[in-house]
Amino acid sequence: MLPLTTPPQSVCLVRLSALGDVTHAIPVLRAIQHNWPQTRITWICAALEYKLLSCLEGVRFVVLDKRGGWSAYRKLRQDLGGEKFDVMLQMQTSARANLTGACVKAGIKLGWDKYRARDLHRLFMTHSIPETRQEHQVQGHLSFARTIGLDVREPVWDFPISEEARAFADSMLPADNRILLISPCSSHPCRNWRADRYAAAADYAIACHGMAVVLSGGPSDLERSTGEAIEQAMTNPVTNLIGKDTLPQLAALLERADIVLSPDAGPAHLANALGTAVIGLHACTWSRRTGPYNSLDLCVDKFAEAAQKFRRKSPHELRWGTRIETEGVMDLVEVDAVIDRLDFALERLGH
Repeated sequence: MLPLTTPPQSVCLVRLSALGDVTHAIPVLRAIQHNWPQTRITWICAALEYKLLSCLEGVRFVVLDKRGGWSAYRKLRQDLGGEKFDVMLQMQTSARANLTGACVKAGIKLGWDKYRARDLHRLFMTHSIPETRQEHQVQGHLSFARTIGLDVREPVWDFPISEEARAFADSMLPADNRILLISPCSSHPCRNWRADRYAAAADYAIACHGMAVVLSGGPSDLERSTGEAIEQAMTNPVTNLIGKDTLPQLAALLERADIVLSPDAGPAHLANALGTAVIGLHACTWSRRTGPYNSLDLCVDKFAEAAQKFRRKSPHELRWGTRIETEGVMDLVEVDAVIDRLDFALERLGH
């Protein structure tokens, strides 16, 4: 049955969360739209991610309330209206995603391979993508497109930005300076760098390269307090927009920035999708798997050192996708290493 020899009439994508992961899935959508323009596409996602994805054209979105318990799955079935899809691509292996996929009627249910599956994922699938032991998540998602018969090698995001969002970015960002946008927080606290180190890198960017520095993030207490701590530790002024933008406005800010500095978090991957250079900070996770796809050479990656220090193993001895979310692990990322990547990125941009 796979690969398909003729375009399907309908495809359902299941990728509920998180922001970075749904960004990885967009090239799959684009590959389907480009190669099979008549195919109807439905994407089941969560509410927060819908705020980001809703600008994508040619897609029917069905939103699952992740906090709604069993009633959310009943509503999901109602929203799908009993439709049977030709193909379901389930690009998430969590228990919640597996239950979501169980609510979808489809002739073919394609999921992850045995090595990368979890939470009984494969029991819900009829087919799986080829097993690969070490593959970037962007290429892992594209494996779904290739498995159903699409000839796609490299990702295309083509992420749209509204004029309203661009106007917001224009009103907030200086027109005459290169911009370093710092998105300091992941939802996984152990992935986050220390505020004083962000401040040191920001002060260097201002003092040595004349950049304008902008802080960006959500409205959570952690993000607000981190932004305040960075401001207090800096000797130069900074524009703090943490908690002051929407997700579409964040996309516009990331598009306008020259360089984004971030741990392994959604904004790093969204910035990458928008073509912005990203200095990714990695110690909890391996950039070879989850780094910003087009900026892997800009990442400061201390995962190998973290594996040795906290697991007594080389990274190749750990299961692909292992997270070393241990307190203090991000202290392995040093300011001088970030400054080196900043200098390199600016040189490449023609500073």
